[in-house]
Amino acid sequence: MRLKDTGLTAADIKALAAKYMIETYERMDFLADSAEGIYMYDENGEAYLDFYAGIAVNCLGNCNPKVVAAVQEQSATIMQTFNYPYTVPQAILSKEICETIGMDKVLYQNSGAEANEAMIKLARKWGIENIGPDCWQIITAKKSFHGRTFGSMTATGQPESAIQKGFGDLTPGFVYADFNDLQSFKDAYVKGKTCAIMFEPVQGEGGVWPATEEFIKGIREFCDQEGILMLLDEVQAGWGRCGDFMCYMTYGIKPDIVSMAKAMGGGMPIGGIATTDRVAPAFGPGTHGSTYAGHPVTCAASLAVLRELKAGNWPANAKKVGDYFAEQLLKVPGVVAVRHRGLFVGAVLEDGIDAVQVKRNCIKNHFLVTAIGSSIIRMVPPLTIREVDCDVACERLAKSIAEAK
Repeated sequence: MRLKDTGLTAADIKALAAKYMIETYERMDFLADSAEGIYMYDENGEAYLDFYAGIAVNCLGNCNPKVVAAVQEQSATIMQTFNYPYTVPQAILSKEICETIGMDKVLYQNSGAEANEAMIKLARKWGIENIGPDCWQIITAKKSFHGRTFGSMTATGQPESAIQKGFGDLTPGFVYADFNDLQSFKDAYVKGKTCAIMFEPVQGEGGVWPATEEFIKGIREFCDQEGILMLLDEVQAGWGRCGDFMCYMTYGIKPDIVSMAKAMGGGMPIGGIATTDRVAPAFGPGTHGSTYAGHPVTCAASLAVLRELKAGNWPANAKKVGDYFAEQLLKVPGVVAVRHRGLFVGAVLEDGIDAVQVKRNCIKNHFLVTAIGSSIIRMVPPLTIREVDCDVACERLAKSIAEAK
């Protein structure tokens, strides 16, 4: 639906949102009326360079033609069935995911938070069945982010943040350790109680911190040694963003369960977990479910995304262009450091420059990014960007930083 088709103005839309919606986000002060490729357009047709990509969702750009065609074709055939009958897109997608990432089984969900909930539930049930009735504790990382449902928000290692505060008792069974500190995780382990270790291979909300090779390989070895599960949250890091199809592939390891979402649907809402045959049997009929999970339309979209990511070799492009972007960002006045893995990018600003104000200036300058805390600009653009697009992004960021000084 476009604004021109409604008879309303942009001011009318903003007024409707203010009156009828519970607002939990700081709105960008423009109306997203259409989008294509690496650009989003407002109600006046003004183009915004989109390095936010729906929060790492639009991995092939906005309204990728192959994804749109898959959605249109499937929605005209069968839209929703729940998970009692078999459906073609769901079965074929499952096969191609498993073959691509080296896993054995897939369980679909509707979002990243739901995928992490499923991963938590599966790990706890596996621990109780395979280790003992008290084995359902999970160690997660401080400064992590795993979602906003009760289980996933408790797994999130930010006890003083708005994510957790003010909701009463949280879900028991989580212990926090220091990210990239192997000994901290070992110290948090309790034999017979700890069933799994869970973390993001790149902490996004924590400030774009990639896991070190020593840490992630050390966790894998420790989990094998103690007979517990390694869980990776690749809701943002997966599906090409970090330079391989899944981020764990870059490190040469494999988790027992991995969660995924965001880029998985190329703009459509879908999430899921993939696991090994060793762990999958802990879930059976009645143990978990979701009305919309494995939706035929979203599975068709996801299949189109998976095939296009591989056909276009876009994960490799993310690594190549991501390295170039990081180099160019370091030349931007006011940027003192860059942390990145592929096109998962965080630019650290010098002291005294407010990242939130820089973000607002970027939006004013038709450049879509977000701020993490007071000093980091985070960018998760489509994996299809080119070096010349990075040059434009650096110019607009430089202008926005200068205006914030």
